Amino acid sequence: MRPLQMVDTKTQYQKIKTEVDAAVIGVLESSMFIGGKVVNDFATDLADYHKSKHCIPCANGTDALQIAMMALGLQPGDEVITPSFTYIATVEVAALLNIKPIFVEVNKQTFCLDPEAIEKAITPKTKAIIPVHLYGHAADMEKIMAIAAKHNLFVIEDNAQGIGCTYTFSDGTSKKTGTIGHIGCTSFYPSKNLGAFGDGGAMFTDDDELANKLRMIASHGQSKRYYHDVVGCNSRLDAVQAAVLTIKLRHLDNYILARRKAADFYDAAFANNEKITTPFRAANQQHVFHQYTLQLTNVNRDELSQYLTDNGVPNMIYYPVPAHKQKMFDAFGGNNFNLPITDLLTDCVISLPIHTELDEEQQTFITTKVLEFINK
Repeated sequence: MRPLQMVDTKTQYQKIKTEVDAAVIGVLESSMFIGGKVVNDFATDLADYHKSKHCIPCANGTDALQIAMMALGLQPGDEVITPSFTYIATVEVAALLNIKPIFVEVNKQTFCLDPEAIEKAITPKTKAIIPVHLYGHAADMEKIMAIAAKHNLFVIEDNAQGIGCTYTFSDGTSKKTGTIGHIGCTSFYPSKNLGAFGDGGAMFTDDDELANKLRMIASHGQSKRYYHDVVGCNSRLDAVQAAVLTIKLRHLDNYILARRKAADFYDAAFANNEKITTPFRAANQQHVFHQYTLQLTNVNRDELSQYLTDNGVPNMIYYPVPAHKQKMFDAFGGNNFNLPITDLLTDCVISLPIHTELDEEQQTFITTKVLEFINK
């Protein structure tokens, strides 16, 4: 059996090595490392994949979120509604801009923002909603967009874990996550479904004016070279990463299929076990399984995690401490939020290896070890 990993980027690379190596060498030989045709072509390809009017690459997913908030004109003291059950970057950038995160509850099945909780949290200071498509399952975007329209709020999608997910509305129309809100943000961190060989990110919008602002802010606030119209930052996707991502984008749909196949195997292995709740899959979307995350009942999650580690099975807890209980948010009143579902999830979730290169021998070993502990 091949060694187990949470994400096997090395084996994935070996399968596309010829394509990737040629693309990277092409960049090196061109000496065009920042900007240029390779980056521009990748942005066009990614926009076309998403059927989005604009794709603006940047340095990473965290920058994408920060630039989005800046482009929308959010100011210190404004409020944004966000889940606490998320990676810290979602809300960290709000704090950096002195925008107050208002933490609300998630749906226990989907791990994503609960629309009813959103509506209850809206105040005169609310300016935006930030749904997170956690683990690869889309938030309830139809309801979220309706709430945003009703209250004249912006929607910034955190699509770092959901790239490639297709969401279908009640009228039968479909869109990729990251293209439903006013701005969509994603990350190309190596472990992501579309992962670079370093850092990278991108923003999506169909609004021409917003697209221009996003581009300006990501490039020192420049409208043209050496003319700085707004306060910006330095956030660029380099050409080597763009070259790698261009190759991997061609394989993204097959990568998603491989992840879904691995999830199917896990689902079947854990079916009808009353102590295990497998990931929910809403009928109106395609879960892309950035993570395969179980909810445990009457099981000591931390002891299971240690047992798996001792037996050579990688596993992760995403996330052991919710954002509202992180020390960094004390100044924003984090401890004042009462989020029992979020607190429950942080105590009962565990993520198993899932990636494009998992085989049945590996998954049989993983599921056997999980069930050994749970059924003992």
